[in-house]
Amino acid sequence: MQIIKMTQTPAPRVVSLSLWNVDDATQKLLKKYHVHLYCHSGKLNFIFNDQQMSCAAGQFLFWFAESRWKISQVSKGFKATVLLVEKNFLIDNVPDQGWSINAQLHSRVHPVKDINTKAEKDKILNNFTWLLLRFQETDHRFYEEALKLQMRLFILEMWHSFANEYERRRHSLQTGTLYEQFIQLLQQHCLTQREVQFYANELNITPKYLNHLCKIHSDRTASDWIKSHARERIILLLQNRHLNISEIAEEMRFSSKSFFTRYVKKLLGQTPTDFRTRLG
Repeated sequence: MQIIKMTQTPAPRVVSLSLWNVDDATQKLLKKYHVHLYCHSGKLNFIFNDQQMSCAAGQFLFWFAESRWKISQVSKGFKATVLLVEKNFLIDNVPDQGWSINAQLHSRVHPVKDINTKAEKDKILNNFTWLLLRFQETDHRFYEEALKLQMRLFILEMWHSFANEYERRRHSLQTGTLYEQFIQLLQQHCLTQREVQFYANELNITPKYLNHLCKIHSDRTASDWIKSHARERIILLLQNRHLNISEIAEEMRFSSKSFFTRYVKKLLGQTPTDFRTRLG
């Protein structure tokens, strides 16, 4: 990906980009940041969690830092406005809202959102601009406090913009295919339910048939999907410094802290304590 315009103030927290082509070096750069992208024209094809997806004109794309994605093709005439936010700066300033984790998990499954009106488009681009301007105003007497507040407001505005789509997709639990219903059930219950049998029972099918459906639609087993959602939920909870490890274990209904620790080590390759130590 070649960058035709890039502005960045001294601390690597917020970056504004204009994009038109793709190379491996820039993809590597982008993966270090949370990526917010509005597509003005053309199309961006990419692989996300082993699924082929695209972002076309009039759509918004959000990738979490270090997500599993790779750009496969950029069409002629592709143009986008991109805002990059440093990994820890965004996570540390997520508002303490009950809606937060579900919204983040939703974005990890559905990274592309349709923008249906000019007002929605303008609001997204204005949010980009306001955050960038606040970041660049380094001579502000209360710079750190003002920037953090602007980051939280930015997140709330993004949540507001996509709340209707989030609710619509959540309602597909009643109207969607069995596979779609499984994914929606995962988003609702992955905090406490980690067995294929539970989801099969909810859908009134056998675990074997649920695995068959998952393989057809995603080339992944139901167990793979469950582990993936559990992993994302655990990471989000461990990033929340207001919760200690025992409280997280209890919230996820593990019988003991030691059992939770063994589960996390198997899933993340490190203990919860080690994970938090690496966060700094």
